[in-house]
Amino acid sequence: MTAKIIDGKAVAASVREECRTRVDVIKERYGVTPGLAVIMVGENPASKVYVSNKIRACEEVGINSTKYLFPDTASQEEVLDLIEQLSIDPTVHGILVQLPLPKQFDIERVLGAISAQKDVDGVHIYNVGGRVVGNTFFQPCTPFGGMRLLQHEGIEVAGRNAVVVGASNIVGKPMALMLMQNEATVSVCHARTRDLAQFTILADILVVAAGCPNLILEQMVKKDAVVIDVGINRLPNGRLVGDCDYEGVRKRASYITPVPGGVGPMTVTMLLVNTISSAERSLMAASYRASTNIHEAHGA
Repeated sequence: MTAKIIDGKAVAASVREECRTRVDVIKERYGVTPGLAVIMVGENPASKVYVSNKIRACEEVGINSTKYLFPDTASQEEVLDLIEQLSIDPTVHGILVQLPLPKQFDIERVLGAISAQKDVDGVHIYNVGGRVVGNTFFQPCTPFGGMRLLQHEGIEVAGRNAVVVGASNIVGKPMALMLMQNEATVSVCHARTRDLAQFTILADILVVAAGCPNLILEQMVKKDAVVIDVGINRLPNGRLVGDCDYEGVRKRASYITPVPGGVGPMTVTMLLVNTISSAERSLMAASYRASTNIHEAHGA
C-alpha cells in the first residue's frame, strides 16, 4: 500500500469556490467588494511571480486587488506612509508587503506598521503573539493551508503525536502552535536537533518545513503517518522537490502531500480566505456600530 496523495490543487479549487460565494454574499449584503493591497519594493523576479499569482487569484474570486510597486531605491518612509494610508482606508481589508525588502529597510518596523486587523499575512506582532493564546485575527497562510488540508481529509489531530521539522517564524513555529491548539502533542525539531529520526519516527503527523531536499527518508517515518511536506527546493536539473524522499516516504505513510501541488496551492488560497474574513469582520462591526447609533438616537 502507498500513501493517499493529498491533492492541494483540488482542495484549493474547492476553497476558492467557497471564497467566491462569500464575496458574492458580501457584495449583496453590504454593497462592498473585499479589497487587498499588495506592496512590492524592488525587482526581485520571484517576488514578481508571487505577486502576479496573488493578483490573479483575487480576480478569480472577485476580490479587488491593487499593486503598489516601488523601486529598489525607495525610502522606508515612503512605504510606511503608504501603509498608514491603507490602514485607514475602508475599501482596503487586507495589506500585504511582499518579502524580501531591500537591505535599507527595517523589516520588523515595516511589518509592524500594518494594521493588525488588516494583516492578512499574519506577520504583525499582535497576530504572532496572539497565536500563543489562540487569540489572533489571522493565521499565516502556509501553515493555515496545511491545517486546512488535514481538515479536508478528515484527519484527526487531537491526541496525536505531531512533529514539526523546521522552526521558522513563517511556517514551523505557527504550525506547531496551530497543531497544539487542536490538542496534538507537538515536538519541534530544528538545525540543532540531535538524531532527528528519533523524533520523526514517533510522529502520527509529520510536518516538514526545513528547505532541505531528501531530509526525511523512508526509514525515518512511522508506518501510516500523515506527512505534510512544506519544503520546496529546486534541484540542479530544475526539478522541484520537497524535503522528503517522496517515493520512499509514500511507501510508509498513509497520506502525503506532493511537491509541487500540495501545500503550495493552499498558501495563496488562504490569503484570499483571510482577506474575505477581514472584510466580513469589519463590515459586521460597522453595521453593528451603525445600528447602535440609531438605537441611541431613538432613545435620546
